[in-house]
Amino acid sequence: MRSLLVDLTPVRVSPPFRRLWVGLSVANLGTQLTVVAVGLQVYALTASTLAVGVLGICALVPLVVFGLYGGAIVDHYDRRTVALVASVVSWLAVLALVAQAAVGNEHVGLLYALVAVQSAAGAVNSPARSAIIPRLLEARLMPAANALQTMGWNVALTLGPLTGAVLVAGVGYVWAYAVDAVLFTFALAALLRLPPVPPEPSAHRRARVGLGSVVDGLRYLGTQPNVRMTFLVDVVAMVTAMPRVLFPAVGVLYLGGGETTTGVLTAAVAVGGILAGLFSGGLARVRWQGRIIAVAITAWGLSIVAFGLVLVVAGPTSPDGVLPVALALAVVTLALAGASDTVSSVFRQTILQTATPDDMRGRLQGVFVVVVAGGPRLGELALGALSTRVGEGWAAVLGGTACVVLLWVLVRAQRTFWRYDARHPTP
Repeated sequence: MRSLLVDLTPVRVSPPFRRLWVGLSVANLGTQLTVVAVGLQVYALTASTLAVGVLGICALVPLVVFGLYGGAIVDHYDRRTVALVASVVSWLAVLALVAQAAVGNEHVGLLYALVAVQSAAGAVNSPARSAIIPRLLEARLMPAANALQTMGWNVALTLGPLTGAVLVAGVGYVWAYAVDAVLFTFALAALLRLPPVPPEPSAHRRARVGLGSVVDGLRYLGTQPNVRMTFLVDVVAMVTAMPRVLFPAVGVLYLGGGETTTGVLTAAVAVGGILAGLFSGGLARVRWQGRIIAVAITAWGLSIVAFGLVLVVAGPTSPDGVLPVALALAVVTLALAGASDTVSSVFRQTILQTATPDDMRGRLQGVFVVVVAGGPRLGELALGALSTRVGEGWAAVLGGTACVVLLWVLVRAQRTFWRYDARHPTP
């Protein structure tokens, strides 16, 4: 049983990684808290769901631009310094949120601008942190390290929104943002205590950071089949079978419970990820990591199919109360989906960090940020459009089926990914 529990070796053998993991996990809790608080404040100012939706655009555009360019910066300068500067910018944006709430700001444009600043800083910060970790640990410990990070993220995703809503309702926006500002200092402290992490020497690095550096990274990605597959299979999973957009309608039309059911379904995915992290001890010993990714994404797709079948059987009857059996089955299927996604994420990140040379890690991590941010949003658009034609239940069934079929088309077309050997990582 002990061998199945999460492997804590990375936090035991590397104090810098331990501090970084704790600091980022605590800071992520505050970040998720603020996401909810900002959305609530925008709605309070505008009474418009569309205005709240604009927040997503304000976050996505800087994330794409600075994710790609920020990765190039990470490959040219000391990664600790880059992460620290980006974190300070994020922290200042949170302090500005505290200030605007304290003075009674009524201009939604200011909130949009601060969210954009936070997103841009995060898009630089994320690839910098991800490129630092392989320099703190041996390659054999990367699956365990990524499992720990994914578990910390899922805990923040579960508790952060609930905490944000409670704080806003209980003590107001000022204190909600202030809590985030305090929690963020844990990440700053962890980065300050890191040793310098300059990029390793490379004969291929350009003298200056610019568009050419970004293009070099994309060109490199296009020539490395195993690393490229980690992006392609994730795009397939997220674009075809991301169910989150269906949850509001499911809570009203299929399972009852309205907003409460929507929250339960959202949390179920994160809880599944947490459970997968808690029992991730065996992941550190996996050798054929491409096969595990393929199996995990297959399980993701089949879980979404099962979720859709629960809805099809329940039917769009607009029940007056919650349908407890159907809700329980839906929660189980989504928890399985969340667990599968966590396993896939652990090994996709591991391949990216161990098979990619140091002078390309920042740029490919920047692409990873863009894919992780953009894929689910495209998926929500795709399933949302499909659900208008066939209903939410069949949209999930068809999306999950498409995920499995397209995944195995890719795997059969790129056989080296199926044979990827963690003992001899090749990009």
